[in-house]
Amino acid sequence: MLPIPLTVFVTGIFALMLIALSLNVSLRRRDLKLARGDGGDEALQRRVRAHGNFIENAPFCIFVVLALEAVLATSGIIWLVAGAFIIARILHAWGTLSASLALIAPAMLIQHAVMFCAAIWLLIQSI
Repeated sequence: MLPIPLTVFVTGIFALMLIALSLNVSLRRRDLKLARGDGGDEALQRRVRAHGNFIENAPFCIFVVLALEAVLATSGIIWLVAGAFIIARILHAWGTLSASLALIAPAMLIQHAVMFCAAIWLLIQSI
């Protein structure tokens, strides 16, 4: 058995999401015949932003899951945190691609609230 199974699982899910978001950008650039930039295309701008936001946030979500797993080992709390991060990342990507603040706002609220609670808990554990 893996010593950090949930971290490995979340990393696998996020790797697949990153591939999908990256291909989404690449295919749109191919269709527009653009090697770089967005050419003023709103759809490409949303795709680039969805990819960028994912790459800015997903790695740290993985680090938080790893830290919790290192401290808690097999607690169900880790599953809740990991699940919330996965849901938040999916909602945010979907919301950004569809220009839906109704999805983006809850996604960021979920991610920030869970990240905050996990950070405080980790700090308390380190004392």
